[in-house]
Amino acid sequence: MDQPSPAAGHIRLTSHPNQGTTGAPAIQWGAPDALERGPVVGTTANRSQRNVIGTHSGSYGVYRALAVAAGNLMRGHRADLTNTFATDLVGPHAQWGDPAKIVSLDPWGASVQSVYADYLAQGYDIRPTIAITKAHIHLPEIKQAIAFQRLAIDGTVLLEDASATVTKIAVEPVWWLPGVAARFKVSEAELRRALFEETGGMYPELVTRSDIEVFLPPIGGQTLYVFGDVRDLANPDVTLTARIHDECNGSDVFGSDICTCRPYLTHAIEECIQGAQKGGVGLIAYSRKEGRALGEVTKFLVYNARKRQQGGDSADKYFLRTECVAGVQDMRFQELMPDVLHWLGVRKIHRLVSMSNDKFDAITGSGIEVGERIKIPDALVPADARVEIEAKIAAGYFTDGSVPTEADLALVKGRGLE
Repeated sequence: MDQPSPAAGHIRLTSHPNQGTTGAPAIQWGAPDALERGPVVGTTANRSQRNVIGTHSGSYGVYRALAVAAGNLMRGHRADLTNTFATDLVGPHAQWGDPAKIVSLDPWGASVQSVYADYLAQGYDIRPTIAITKAHIHLPEIKQAIAFQRLAIDGTVLLEDASATVTKIAVEPVWWLPGVAARFKVSEAELRRALFEETGGMYPELVTRSDIEVFLPPIGGQTLYVFGDVRDLANPDVTLTARIHDECNGSDVFGSDICTCRPYLTHAIEECIQGAQKGGVGLIAYSRKEGRALGEVTKFLVYNARKRQQGGDSADKYFLRTECVAGVQDMRFQELMPDVLHWLGVRKIHRLVSMSNDKFDAITGSGIEVGERIKIPDALVPADARVEIEAKIAAGYFTDGSVPTEADLALVKGRGLE
């Protein structure tokens, strides 16, 4: 039957059965109401209910398949969602009803237990794609900041044991393909074919089921850490300190000193804590895009190539060696990054802890105002990571929103990179 898609602004052919207890619910992406939008159903237990390509949990779906094959997980297991509801309420915000603002996550993914209660009662296997909980985080850098009196224990944001209280939010990717294609300025057909071919034909529905517009890609998602009241993120009158951080396992977890990732991350956490203690709110948005979304194997190969080249590691060859191995300097592509900010209702970031022009341009280009940009203090840059900073200065990879300092210019001239 022909089925209108208000969000897409056109009519497309669909082979989905009519909405009901035995068929796949229709998804009208960008509809302002949860029921009008319809639930995302990626179940593998009842294929007649499915209205997406792929399945939940991203790449972890493969581990689920192994558990089934090994006999450790019963095929068709349905999650018992009792008492799993979110600890904090997010939205709905105006951006949820704008299909141009959010294309890579399900705005209703944290509230399926309530907004789709009737569907669940009818037997639909609907899984949350967003989970919200409370936690404490312990970092040695925060203890050090307390020792050096940069931070003070207040009993609310920062506790006596030097732990920080946070709201943690896990987000799985849910892609509305027409919207994703529009972000990258390609046709939906081109996007579908590239996804199909570059995954080795893993998802044939990408090219055989043009009526299904939503894709659950086999990639990692995001984790958000909120310092302060989550509701304040949507209030432009409350000072928001934020960092958008892309995963770097070697530095973030193991402290590898060839890059500035962990120092910048912990510096941003310190800034977020300070902001929350002053009556503002802090946000760390952590995305699984390891090695500039090239992966750790590629990253380590590039490390070797950089260190072994004639003359040693140098800023002028920093990006070239990556491109020689991977074919591209960076695949993080920030076009989809602002979606999570719109989901949170963010309209203004007062203090952005980032020097990346790509991130700044993506955020402001999506309609979110950015005030001050906070650079990493020179004292936090590891010696072996100095090449990274020099290369990025020379390439115009980042700015802090101001003219270069004398120290920045001296650093560039000292390497002959003017």
